[in-house]
Amino acid sequence: MKILITNDDGFDKLGIRLLAEWAKTIGEVTVIAPKVEQSAKSHAIEIRNPIEVKKVHITDGVTAYSMSSTPADCIRFGLTTLKEKFDLVLSGINCGLNVGVDIVYSGTIGAIFEAARLGVPAIGFSSFPNTLEAAASYLGQVYDYIVKNNLFAKNPIYNVNIPEKAQGIRMTYQGSPYFSDEFEKIDGQENMYMPAGVPIEDVCPDDLDRDTVAIHKGYISVTPLISTRTNMQVVEEFKTKD
Repeated sequence: MKILITNDDGFDKLGIRLLAEWAKTIGEVTVIAPKVEQSAKSHAIEIRNPIEVKKVHITDGVTAYSMSSTPADCIRFGLTTLKEKFDLVLSGINCGLNVGVDIVYSGTIGAIFEAARLGVPAIGFSSFPNTLEAAASYLGQVYDYIVKNNLFAKNPIYNVNIPEKAQGIRMTYQGSPYFSDEFEKIDGQENMYMPAGVPIEDVCPDDLDRDTVAIHKGYISVTPLISTRTNMQVVEEFKTKD
């Protein structure tokens, strides 16, 4: 199996090295990851400026490149330009959770949406900032869960969040906003503001089927995502009948 890996924290970060080291146990690994941090870049791509792709070292036994663009572009380049057929895309391990509706901003998740667009199954992995090594110890368990339950036959992409100490795996759905949407005025700087969002309490704190709740209750959260933006229920309701 050939595996393509990216992240949004940057090619030289701990999370992607841990992910690549584990992925070597199940396949042949290629890493293409951003040259600099691309957090909150969502599914953005570069369409106007030249992009640098440079070979780098991440860990032994892994072919790796840094790319001066976004996670989605890393996947786009790997799947269209390297002239290799990849069987699986992995993104992460992100330094910070990707849960609730805030995943729309995530570069980690943008990468797996790009994989889905190009027809390759994908998993995005995230954890708390100080628990990446602990999270890496559960990667094999999560992958076995996905394979055992034939999840890629049911859906192409999954968002996985891993706590430091997991008491099990739960299939979850996307919860409410995880961060508040606030900006704070910067003292002494006219017309300047700083994003100041902080984690907020979930509106359904006892619903373990929500990713925002399950992760804080000690469960590995596995959320099936879809990339379509079309509400087919409305389309079906108004479909013209010949």
